[in-house]
Amino acid sequence: MKKIDAVTDDEDGDGIGSENYNRVMAGLREARAIFDGTAAPGSYKLHHIEVPAPVDVKAIRAKTGLTQVKFAARYGFSAGAIRDWEQGRKPPEKSNRLLLALIDRRRDVIEELVDSL
Repeated sequence: MKKIDAVTDDEDGDGIGSENYNRVMAGLREARAIFDGTAAPGSYKLHHIEVPAPVDVKAIRAKTGLTQVKFAARYGFSAGAIRDWEQGRKPPEKSNRLLLALIDRRRDVIEELVDSL
């Protein structure tokens, strides 16, 4: 008896369902066309996100009312990183600065996302 994966509809047993395979390949073709400059203008949108260079981690954390340990746990940082950032020993990397800026500006949205995990 042939086993069928209900998630991928993998009837031939190769680990890739035909529908999923086709969707992935279509996405790759679209990405390639954008990269090559052959995609139709208006068929995609590129986003450029300005990430703030300096962020005041201590001020952002203070707005939340959380301790360093609780802030770190809530948003996926290490407590050591929070200490280093606040004491100026090491600046947060770009992705962390972006998350910190989002916590600062749209904490409501970040809270909703964190709660949904």
